[in-house]
Amino acid sequence: MPPNLQWQKSSFSAGDADNECLEIAASPATLHLRESDYPTTILTPPRAALQALFAEVKGKR
Repeated sequence: MPPNLQWQKSSFSAGDADNECLEIAASPATLHLRESDYPTTILTPPRAALQALFAEVKGKR
């Protein structure tokens, strides 16, 4: 796991007892993603994959 990551919850997180949400942390090289229920499982996708994801999400609005 990358050291000293500052995790931030999604703004769409309800914050209640059913606390399933996406968390994101930035490092100098990339972004890291994890599901709040499994904090030790961290996804570190390549930059191109993140750009494709964000482009797809933006296109759906």
